[in-house]
Amino acid sequence: MQLTDDKITEIFYLVDDFCKEFNKFIDTRSIGNIPKKKPIMSSSEIITIMVLFHYGCFRNIKHFYLFYVQTHCKHLFPRTVSYNRFVELMQKQSLIMTLFLQMCCLGNCTGITYVDSTPIRVCNNKRIKRNKVFKGFAAIGKSTVGWFYGFKLHILLNDKGEIVNFLITQGNVDDREALKDKSFLKKITDSLYGDKGYIGKKLVEMLFVDGIRLITGIRNNMKNTLMELKDKILLRKRSVIETVNDELKNICQIEHSRHRSIPNFISNLLSAIIAYCFFPKKPAIKFDVVKSNQLVLF
Repeated sequence: MQLTDDKITEIFYLVDDFCKEFNKFIDTRSIGNIPKKKPIMSSSEIITIMVLFHYGCFRNIKHFYLFYVQTHCKHLFPRTVSYNRFVELMQKQSLIMTLFLQMCCLGNCTGITYVDSTPIRVCNNKRIKRNKVFKGFAAIGKSTVGWFYGFKLHILLNDKGEIVNFLITQGNVDDREALKDKSFLKKITDSLYGDKGYIGKKLVEMLFVDGIRLITGIRNNMKNTLMELKDKILLRKRSVIETVNDELKNICQIEHSRHRSIPNFISNLLSAIIAYCFFPKKPAIKFDVVKSNQLVLF
C-alpha cells in the first residue's frame, strides 16, 4: 500500500489534534512538577510513524525508520532521534494510542456484527521453552491450524468492515469467555454471528437477556434448526472477518517473533489496529434487508 504525503499529513493531523486535547487534560490534573525538558519528537510524530509502518511497505521497523523516515521523510519529520531513543519513546505511547483507538478509530454497530478470534504467535513452537520475554504472560493454546504459544485477538466487525471492538487474551482462553465480558459487547445490539466455536446454550441465553442474538453454525452431530433466511445468508458471509484477520497479520504485521518486551508488543498491536482503521478500502459485505417471515433449515 503506497504512502503519500497527503495520507501521512491526514493521519498526523488527526493524531496531533487528539494528543493536544489529551495533554491539556493531563496537565490540569498532574501532581508534582512538570518536566521542563520535552522530548525532541512529539507523541503525535511518534504515533504517526508507528502507524505508517503498519501499511505494509516494510517488514522491519528499524529499516523503516532509518531508511524511509530519516531519509525520505525529512520534510515531514525534520527533527528525529536515534532509533534506540525512538524505541524508548514508542513504548510510552500505549495509553494515548488506546484512548485514540477507542474514541476516534473504532466503528459503530450497525446491527450486523461478526465475532472471531485469531492466534498471535510470539515465537516458533520449537522455541517455546526458551522464550523469556513473554514468560508468565503468554500461554499455549490451540487453534484450527494447530498448537501455538502466544495470545488471542478477539475482534468484533460490522458489515462495513470496521472494527467495533477488540480484546486480547492469553492463548489458552476459550473463545466463548470473551463474550462474557460486558465491556467487550457494550456497543453490540441485535445480531451477532460467529463460528461453531461459540456454540453454547448458556451463552446464548445470557446474551439474549442483553438483547443480543448469537447466531452460529451447527456441528455434524447436532440436529437441524430453523432460522430466518436473512440470518442464514449473513452467516455464510462470515468469511469477511477472516479476511480482516488476514490483513491484520500479513499487511499490518500484528504477529511476528521480534518483540523484546511486553510494552513493545502492546504498542505494536495497537498501532497496527489503528493503521487498519485508516485503510481506505476495507473488506465489506452488501446486504439489503427485505422483510420476510420465511424460515429455512440450517
